[in-house]
Amino acid sequence: MAAAISADRLGRRFGDLEAVRDVSFEVAEGEAFGFLGPNGAGKSTTINMLCTLLRPSSGRAAIAGLDVTEQPLAVRREIGLVFQDTTLDDYLTAAENLRFHAELYGVDVATREQRLDAVLEMVGLMDRRDDLVGNFSGGMLFLDEPTIGLDPQTRTHIWAYIDELRRREQITIFLTTHYMDEAEHCDRLAIIDNGSLVAVDTPDALKARIGEDRIELHVDEPAAAIRELKRLFRLDAQMSEGAVVFHVAGGEQFVPRLFAELTVPVQAIRVARPTLDDVFMTYTGRTIRDAEATATDRIRSHHRRWQRTR
Repeated sequence: MAAAISADRLGRRFGDLEAVRDVSFEVAEGEAFGFLGPNGAGKSTTINMLCTLLRPSSGRAAIAGLDVTEQPLAVRREIGLVFQDTTLDDYLTAAENLRFHAELYGVDVATREQRLDAVLEMVGLMDRRDDLVGNFSGGMLFLDEPTIGLDPQTRTHIWAYIDELRRREQITIFLTTHYMDEAEHCDRLAIIDNGSLVAVDTPDALKARIGEDRIELHVDEPAAAIRELKRLFRLDAQMSEGAVVFHVAGGEQFVPRLFAELTVPVQAIRVARPTLDDVFMTYTGRTIRDAEATATDRIRSHHRRWQRTR
């Protein structure tokens, strides 16, 4: 059986910026597959190629065995897409927007009305079904990846609905996110950084690969602490979000030895089991937040170069 989604050395360039580089993966039918990475890592570019909104510069991709470049119309019949930016009409009500999009997808009347109520209930808008969307705040509707900008309660409701929809309809889900909690909903994750995949596995397996606890130290002299950790314990530490961070087996047992031998005064210490952010740091050398700042600088630099050549 052909994979529901497949990519083979998929790539996309924008001038001299290589946004996606030799990306290869397969998603099984009924699987929830996630792209985890910072903004600017290539997540949206990849999903746009898979959804026929952007033509690949190299490689190929297929949805349900259909080539996204050669059979775009057939691919679009197989997929549903929640855009990163809202595509709702401000001059229509919430219910009218949902009915309009259901008609575009050919949903029959009975199913349409049933799903309309379910979706409005899910996002807490049942009592505002007849209000114009233009009067809603941005955090009340589907936005980015797919829930950026929404309050925590609405995000929880949406994910409960997505999980139920997937179970009931046996649909395949391809998710792009930089939220760690959303990534945990996936059967498998692909970590993407600077346009390349650096790891693919289940969330638990990715965390198990680290096998060490994460320790964060807040000290007055970070550089001195990093040197001592290297000299005393042969540990490679680095700065991340204002703390000295390193990984070690048996973190809680290591702390007494750390306090006994480290000469740099410690203001605070935190020991945590491996997280997906630790996985990202292990494979890329920085956290998602740090990577987002780097990616933003990279895109701005490319944009400035492009403006100068116009």
